Amino acid sequence: MTAKTTLVKHVTVFSVYLVLIWAFYRFLFDLPDQVEELVVKPLLWLVPIFWLNVKEGFPLSSLGITFKNLFPSIYLSLGLGAIFVLEAVLTNFFKYGHLNFAANIGNLPILSSLGISFATAFSEETAFRGYIFGRLWFALKDEWAANVASSLVWTVVHIPIAFFIWKLNLASGILYLILTAIFGIGSAFVFGRTKNVFGSVLLHVLWEWPIILFR
Repeated sequence: MTAKTTLVKHVTVFSVYLVLIWAFYRFLFDLPDQVEELVVKPLLWLVPIFWLNVKEGFPLSSLGITFKNLFPSIYLSLGLGAIFVLEAVLTNFFKYGHLNFAANIGNLPILSSLGISFATAFSEETAFRGYIFGRLWFALKDEWAANVASSLVWTVVHIPIAFFIWKLNLASGILYLILTAIFGIGSAFVFGRTKNVFGSVLLHVLWEWPIILFR
């Protein structure tokens, strides 16, 4: 088995594991956000990735955990993030017929919620852009094939939260998943330009908060 075939196998197994384990988690448990995002998700998402990274013999920077290209990645994320904010506002307008600015951030203070958002973004972006997209791109030598494949898995893993947690109806759920897929493609594009996961993390927060505030 060649090294590239091994990488594709690892990505496939990890993707299936993530989809199944997260679907079961969403179906069986409803823990507080602080526990879920600061404890459960790092254990279930990041620990296997770091183990695979060591097993495959790649440096930590291969996951985008590096200071290289940090500022270009931030600038690119801010530019693309503005588009996602506009997208969220327009979606809100067409959904309600007017702009609904009622925040939906739960009982946590806004700074705590924002901190949890960054923790969530780090786990998810390291998994999907740093590992799944990065390894597929390395193995396939085709950025857009890797982008589409990783974004598809990214969208599938969000099905449980759309229907088990938020209990969206079919139309709203499909709309959310379409926006999720668009974000996945955009985030992989940013990562592809900079190889720095922190730009994708910032973009993730800029994408997530308009959805929180306007859904």
